[in-house]
Amino acid sequence: MNYSLAHKLAVCAIGTLLFTGNALAQQKDTAKETANAPVAGVVKLGVTVAETELVAAGYRARKLIGATVYNDQNEKVGKIEDMIIAPDGKLSVAVVDVGGFLGLGAHRVAIPVEQFTQIEPKIVLPGASKQALKGLPEFKYVKS
Repeated sequence: MNYSLAHKLAVCAIGTLLFTGNALAQQKDTAKETANAPVAGVVKLGVTVAETELVAAGYRARKLIGATVYNDQNEKVGKIEDMIIAPDGKLSVAVVDVGGFLGLGAHRVAIPVEQFTQIEPKIVLPGASKQALKGLPEFKYVKS
């Protein structure tokens, strides 16, 4: 087959248009991805000054772990063994050790921190008694 110069130029022009169209489409996709990607220094890390002031008035887990838990009758009902925060960050519980001695015979229960009515000068869990806490399901750590 013998193609004319005009035919060859037309085929080249169509090929160039198709290639350019694909390249432009890829550039648009890349531009969209870049526009949605976080820019360094723009992603929020840490807390703002206002949030820091709110958190600073909170309680350090390190100071709570090992603290005695009292009921509203000023009776010792347990000791905080651990603090756990749910993966979604919405629920945190205190693992309270009820009874036992040096970790032997202990019954651990998870108490949502919202149920404590007082943290300082002592931790108060109203309505609690050793018997009531021992009646709760035992908390067991999930091995990871």
